[in-house]
Amino acid sequence: MNIGEVAERAGVPPKTIRYYEDIGLICPLRSDNGYRAFQPKDLHKLAFLGRARALGFSIEDCRTLLALYDDSTRESAQVKQIAEEHLHQIDEKIAQLQSMRNTLAHLVEACQGDHRPDCPILEDLSNTLVD
Repeated sequence: MNIGEVAERAGVPPKTIRYYEDIGLICPLRSDNGYRAFQPKDLHKLAFLGRARALGFSIEDCRTLLALYDDSTRESAQVKQIAEEHLHQIDEKIAQLQSMRNTLAHLVEACQGDHRPDCPILEDLSNTLVD
């Protein structure tokens, strides 16, 4: 399979496939003329990476998860720990976003949005200046 076929089947853009190759996540065989010759295992690995990235795992987490997937002696506790750490990071980000949303919603509600120049949104933003 060539890179276009693999990209389509795995749902991963060719540019991303090249990046994964550059950083060593995948190592497709090369034909005599230098073209990538993707094997079914490469397609599976790319689909695995695509799903992991869609769940927000970092490249390093993906590298670790791939290594664990390939390790028949792995313990699921190792995988669960990575997933739990990632879930905690997601929860922290959601809390940060919720706080931002609440603050902004309060400011939007406080702003009259009419012809007057006073604006609580701009006042709040200007209060963050450090003297």
